[in-house]
Amino acid sequence: MKMVRWAVFASIIAGVGVAMAGTTIYSGSEKVNTLVIDASRGTSTIEPEIYGHFAEHLGRCVYEGFWVGEDSAIPNVRGIRTDVVEALKKLNIPVLRWPGGCFADEYHWKDGIGPRDKRPKMVNTHWGMVTETNAFGTHEFLDLCEMLGCEAYIAGNVGSGTVEELQDWIEYMTFDGDSEMANLRRTNGREKPWKIKYVGVGNENWGCGGNMTPEYYSDVYKRYATYVRNYPGSRITRVACGPNGEDMKWAESIMKNIGTRMDAYGQHYYVRGLGSWDQGKKGSATNFDEREWFALMKNTLHVDNLIRENKKIMDRYDPRGRVDLYIDEYGTWWDEEPGTKGGFLYQQNTLRDAVSAAIYLNTFNNHSDRVKMCNIAQINNVLQAMILTDKEKMLLTPTYHVFELFKVHQGAALLVSELACNGYQSGNDTLPSLNVSASKNKAGVIHITLANLDPTVPAELTCELKGVTAKSVRGRVLTDEKMNAHNTFEKPDAVKPAEFKAFELKDGTLHATLPSKSVVLLTIE
Repeated sequence: MKMVRWAVFASIIAGVGVAMAGTTIYSGSEKVNTLVIDASRGTSTIEPEIYGHFAEHLGRCVYEGFWVGEDSAIPNVRGIRTDVVEALKKLNIPVLRWPGGCFADEYHWKDGIGPRDKRPKMVNTHWGMVTETNAFGTHEFLDLCEMLGCEAYIAGNVGSGTVEELQDWIEYMTFDGDSEMANLRRTNGREKPWKIKYVGVGNENWGCGGNMTPEYYSDVYKRYATYVRNYPGSRITRVACGPNGEDMKWAESIMKNIGTRMDAYGQHYYVRGLGSWDQGKKGSATNFDEREWFALMKNTLHVDNLIRENKKIMDRYDPRGRVDLYIDEYGTWWDEEPGTKGGFLYQQNTLRDAVSAAIYLNTFNNHSDRVKMCNIAQINNVLQAMILTDKEKMLLTPTYHVFELFKVHQGAALLVSELACNGYQSGNDTLPSLNVSASKNKAGVIHITLANLDPTVPAELTCELKGVTAKSVRGRVLTDEKMNAHNTFEKPDAVKPAEFKAFELKDGTLHATLPSKSVVLLTIE
């Protein structure tokens, strides 16, 4: 497929241009940004699972975020809070990953079934050393998935669990015949099995999942995956642990040693501004300057390079494209909010996070030939969340609104796009000021999602559509006057989408003015 191509126009310092991978920089004054979309050239399908989510037993993601218990004063259905489910259903969530994360490789599923008052407690050693009650287990999670209308992505315990334990879990969930595990499921109230589409064979096994070498993990994967069986009527996608960030040696090793014995592998890629991972200072979610804004945009754009490097390795060992690439943990990671419990990873969510999310999603769309699932971390109250709660109160974050804008791409055909845009410069670094993806759905409707990375300068855009005659255009925009604009429980609607009218359709060409620091959706019929 032909990917989005940038031609960036930037100011030249001392007559020397600044080069970035995938970018051409020209000297000269600012020019008109141009976008050409060929509506007759649909390429890969943008799988709905690219818009997936992640829920770990971490902080208040599950407990209070989803689970409040059947006796709670907070409205709920079988213990799962109603307001959160109703809000998330509006995103058309395709898949939810659970129970971790690092928690997955210390989670023993049999502790989370049966009468809740008899379930053993455990210590959540990764996240705050709090007591895990196991009140929210397999039945509760799969009940939640049915409420949301989404697929389940189960992360199995390879770090501290046994092969038999994983085998039993699969049988418990998916076997419809007469067996010990299937009958145990029936005893616990579920007659018919669930359809489990995705199973991860471990999580971050290069780190918290066992500190394994890629060669050792490859052997472990093959052993455990053998017992992730397809019972009658079941077809499970087996997902291997992929690389951490830029560790392409891990990717190379598992492609060489596992190859097509896996259906996919999952890469993790978190981003920040100028903070230091090593020193434990990632920067504030809300108090930052433009240098920090720029750094986040640059770090987020780098996911394009990482995907390209993965694809090169995958194409070498799997030229037929049978193994998919998942980005099953990603997002912004800031310092925990002052006054919140350590290890709970609770952070605010601003317009900066929203623009970063738009870059991620556009990039995933544009690599949808290999990228088939992505899971933002995490869905409630943790890291780059969709929803924040405070007991009975709930708010939607700017990132939630980006996912709501972008849901139109789910299941649509990626369109060939060519973008030429001015540069966004900081010091000697220059980034493309705009970021885009476009798709056409089965009804022939075209959707274009654009992010203006520049927090101070609006962008004039001319968009030419090939292969179609545009009859009508409508738009929505997410922006604010302040870079750190965010929603609070006192002002939950401070940042939300509005109608976008700054465009004109003339002689088949669309002219638009994109506000600074904005995310824009254009719908063309």
